[in-house]
Amino acid sequence: MEYKSPAYHVTAVPVEKVVPNSYNPNAVAPPEMKLLYESIKNDGYTMPVVCYHDKIEDKYVIVDGFHRYRIMIEHSDIYEREKGMLPVSVIDKPLDQRIASTIRHNRARGNHDVDLMGNIVKELHELGRSDAWISRHLGMDKDEILRLKQITGLAALFRDVKFGQAWRPAEDEEE
Repeated sequence: MEYKSPAYHVTAVPVEKVVPNSYNPNAVAPPEMKLLYESIKNDGYTMPVVCYHDKIEDKYVIVDGFHRYRIMIEHSDIYEREKGMLPVSVIDKPLDQRIASTIRHNRARGNHDVDLMGNIVKELHELGRSDAWISRHLGMDKDEILRLKQITGLAALFRDVKFGQAWRPAEDEEE
């Protein structure tokens, strides 16, 4: 029998049949959850939630994608748009293998390279995007955008920044 990856068998599952696992150590900070919501709101679900199907309980236990699942159950606009159906990819593995899979998924996500993110901010500015646009669409706060601009070292990125008056020491009074 030829192996076929689970991603080729995505199915729509009523979100009420999906349940979190009891062992996921991953946590997502509020700014990233907000960004995930914006991503799903603007792009839809582009990645299925990976689950194990417990046939006895007829429940889908999450292996990877808990936060994508949370977006649907916590945001009625997403739930309604998706008609309560969550895209799921099923893996059939014993518990120990599912735990290992969860950790592999979590750890394989990687980190963003600071220099590359600085270049992205630079490119978006060159395309005419404001700091506010970058903040809203990339989930960055003003300080992070400023740091990335500083890393690129390009004065052009600061052309729209309003600078305050510099501090000037009081002159010595003549006695």
